[in-house]
Amino acid sequence: MEFGRRPDFGPKPVQVGEEREITIEAVASKGDGIAKVEGFVIFVPNAKVGEKIKVKITDVKRTCAIAEKVGEAGEAPIV
Repeated sequence: MEFGRRPDFGPKPVQVGEEREITIEAVASKGDGIAKVEGFVIFVPNAKVGEKIKVKITDVKRTCAIAEKVGEAGEAPIV
């Protein structure tokens, strides 16, 4: 590791645009729901603990991702 450079955290388990079904495990201090995919944290605005929802990943950072709620888990896509 070079001085001044952060370590590479490797490939992320989610990608921008991907849709996933997740369960909200906790709520962050600013009110966003928190879920994990393979240990990788996903923040979802306006989600509550225990909700099982379908989300779309909108941003992927080094150690976390941001997603938006697109439906309830198990719902068929709207065609």
